[in-house]
Amino acid sequence: MTIIELARRSAGLTQTELARRAGTTQSAVSMYERRRKVPLLDVAERLMQAADTDLGMVTTVVWEVDFLPGLKEFWYPSRLWRVEVPGCFDRVRMPDLVGGTGRGEWDLADRVQRRGLYENLLVRGSQYMMQRWVDGALLVDLWAELTLPAQVRERWEPVVAAALVSTSYDVFSYGA
Repeated sequence: MTIIELARRSAGLTQTELARRAGTTQSAVSMYERRRKVPLLDVAERLMQAADTDLGMVTTVVWEVDFLPGLKEFWYPSRLWRVEVPGCFDRVRMPDLVGGTGRGEWDLADRVQRRGLYENLLVRGSQYMMQRWVDGALLVDLWAELTLPAQVRERWEPVVAAALVSTSYDVFSYGA
């Protein structure tokens, strides 16, 4: 099954309905779905948008592992990523393994609790846990406030610094 067919079926559309929405023909949609014809990228984007989906890009993160004295391993990434809303504001159950507060549930919509969970995840979480709940932009925003072992901070610092490289835009000429 092609992504075009998957998107069409997920939207509950027939080939004819998708073709009409995308400004093409049913026979073209059929040929794309049967791999008889390969759509140009702009055509594929138009078909996906007509099915209320898109050709989103997924950030590839390469993880490295290091070890703290007396503790199990900790993971650090090659780059930061985004967590979709509302997931980046979930309520997460995890014991406070770092701060020892006895907290067992964290509300990521609360900045103080988010900071506590991020500290726990960066020191004791798996790479899968971090990609699920640590949002790159929110991490950068909290970075200076996080209490982390020096070795953990040292490993994460390059990706946080890379995220802070910014470009200046004039909003009135942007996209003109």
